[in-house]
Amino acid sequence: MSISHAPPHSPEPDISGISTSRAPAAQTAGPASPALQPVVPASSRRTRVPRWVRRTTGPLLLLALWQLLSTTGVLTADVLASPGRIAGVGWDLIADGSLPSAMGTSLQRVAFGLLFGTVTGTGLALLSGLFRIGEDLVDAPVQMLRTVPFVGLIPLFIIWFGIGETPKIAIITLGVTFPLYLNVYAGIRGVDAQLIEAGESLGLSRWGLVRHVVLPGALPGALTGLRYSLGIAWLALVFAEQVNADAGIGFLMVQARDFLRTDVIVVCLIVYAFLGLLADFIVRSLERLLLQWRPTFTGR
Repeated sequence: MSISHAPPHSPEPDISGISTSRAPAAQTAGPASPALQPVVPASSRRTRVPRWVRRTTGPLLLLALWQLLSTTGVLTADVLASPGRIAGVGWDLIADGSLPSAMGTSLQRVAFGLLFGTVTGTGLALLSGLFRIGEDLVDAPVQMLRTVPFVGLIPLFIIWFGIGETPKIAIITLGVTFPLYLNVYAGIRGVDAQLIEAGESLGLSRWGLVRHVVLPGALPGALTGLRYSLGIAWLALVFAEQVNADAGIGFLMVQARDFLRTDVIVVCLIVYAFLGLLADFIVRSLERLLLQWRPTFTGR
């Protein structure tokens, strides 16, 4: 008698009670994601007060305090004229043409001195920064001359060049040369050595390295040196125009000093300040134009 063993019966799952219809999308989807907002850096967010208003607040407050002290008699006219008096004197100097003529003469002297000083300082910095033999020959004499006050050389310049325009331009040139030399030299020697190696690995020649790597890397330092040089140029102009000048802003100041005209002196000082501020604005505009490749911190 044979007994057959049937395989155990495995019950099939009952799927008759399972609904094949899909759940609504609203039931399966998660909570709605919030709308994305663009991220704006804190440094680029607009403030409620325009920046030009904030920048002019300080000078206006100082001007108001000056006028208040003059009105109350704390500052007498023989010590320092009031802003209203200075504005009237400045308008008179513009109306009779003496101030525009003096400004033109002074600007011409600064332009020539700045040109000669820029060429001299930049040339010496390139020679000393790019070549070791140039550094050995140039850097030590320049550093020695840099420590000599250029104002102390005025008597020698008068003996060498006379009392004409040449000593005035020479003083400005000397004052411009050294700040530009130091900053251009530091900019050249501050270029990252790895950039030089990368340029050499790309097959750049010596001139190619100078043109595409060294000079762009030294450009920020050169522009900083130019800003310093412009400030010293106006300072040197003040001393230069004391040397037997018969025209220029310094000449007006000498005449005002002889007649105890503090109002005219202050007008000339304000003109010096605004010319220096204008020159600095031009250089800063050049920095923004030429250094677009270098993002920097602009404050918060």
